[in-house]
Amino acid sequence: MADRKPPLTVEELRSLVASGEIDTVVLAFPDMQGRLQGKRFAAPFFLSDVLEHGTEGCNYLLAVDVELNTVDGYEMSSWTKGYGDFAMHPDLTTLRRLPWNDGTALLIADLAWSDGTPVVAAPRQILRRQLERLAGHGYTAHVGTELEFIVFKDTYEQAWDAGYRGLTPANQYNIDYSVLGTGRIEPLLRRIRNEMAGAGLTVESAKGECNPGQHEIAFKYDEALVTCDQHAVYKTGAKEIAAQEGVSLTFMAKYNEREGNSCHIHLSLQDADGRNVMAGDGPGGMSPVMRHFLAGQLAAMRDFSLLYAPNINSYKRFQPGSFAPTAVAWGYDNRTCSLRVVGHGRSMRFENRLPGGDVNPHLAVAGLVAAGLYGIEQELELPEACQGNAYTADYAHVPTTLREAAELWENSPLAKAAFGDEVVAHYRNMARVELDAFDAAVTDWELRRSFERM
Repeated sequence: MADRKPPLTVEELRSLVASGEIDTVVLAFPDMQGRLQGKRFAAPFFLSDVLEHGTEGCNYLLAVDVELNTVDGYEMSSWTKGYGDFAMHPDLTTLRRLPWNDGTALLIADLAWSDGTPVVAAPRQILRRQLERLAGHGYTAHVGTELEFIVFKDTYEQAWDAGYRGLTPANQYNIDYSVLGTGRIEPLLRRIRNEMAGAGLTVESAKGECNPGQHEIAFKYDEALVTCDQHAVYKTGAKEIAAQEGVSLTFMAKYNEREGNSCHIHLSLQDADGRNVMAGDGPGGMSPVMRHFLAGQLAAMRDFSLLYAPNINSYKRFQPGSFAPTAVAWGYDNRTCSLRVVGHGRSMRFENRLPGGDVNPHLAVAGLVAAGLYGIEQELELPEACQGNAYTADYAHVPTTLREAAELWENSPLAKAAFGDEVVAHYRNMARVELDAFDAAVTDWELRRSFERM
């Protein structure tokens, strides 16, 4: 990472600012939900004052609910502590142009306290810590995320006013792999692909999916932190481009009773010489490292589900026969399993199929790395692969609710050993806040069922 050339160098930024091509610089960080939060700076001021020293942001940004309401229960930030600031330090390797925002560049920030110590509950820092542990074993993680979304012809404002009901999907039927179906909204898909490429992401492809209006744009794998940062940039940028085009799109895990939005995460390991250490002469072409790493995924999957499925809505995806997993199982190219082993030789990797489109990639990949390290360090044995339909086989079940996942996380010795008590408590509280809000809400389902007939 230290020698990696960013999509845009500081020298190039200075030149673009001097010529007037860049007038705005965004400095942002991924919050608990994986959303980018930060500030827009006048570019000359950023270069003179912020580039070297950073800036500040209110520490409540890692201690609020989804709607940015202050809530209790967070040790790092509260009314009693005065809701002070943390420092936002630009990571120069993330500097890039944002083609969908004229004259704008962006950097991702790392968060630190006033004494320089890192904010350990920040998602980017959580991932960094696990990658540093992995580096201690001589490995780097390479990751690809496959993020699905549903496009609607309604604007975001129209969707809000309609209560997000009765929206018109961009396609009326299943267009999985349909060239005609993607062609119907190719102007939007093309703009997203091309402008993400302009922001330094390497685009692979776009394809239709099963739910009406559902699509996926895939990007080439990269080093874990790079992929997760790019995921956050893409997710924000795709929404901004959709809004500019007068449509809306959602990444929520389960918009309706049909197929949900998944975010399958692929991971492989490389050594210092760039060799894929997951490939070997063992069964299925796997190395002992791969088998231990995969066994760790199985051992920690239920305990770490909060990192893969962080919201109440996330658990609506896990339905039998839905291509979203329900079984803690692995198999060779088997899409009924939570873990799918694919590729061979240099492409040998596994895919975790648990996460939905609402996942925070930094937290999810931190979970994958921590689970794999547990398997390597304990030399866990990998059970036999699932050969058939994991939905109907006798395997442990992934958590079915956020409440179950939060309790497993809170009481997990694995989570506390890998992430520390502060991180475990912080994200347990995030789940509590969501559960309390949901438990207090009266839903439209209850109104339809009960208003007249009860």
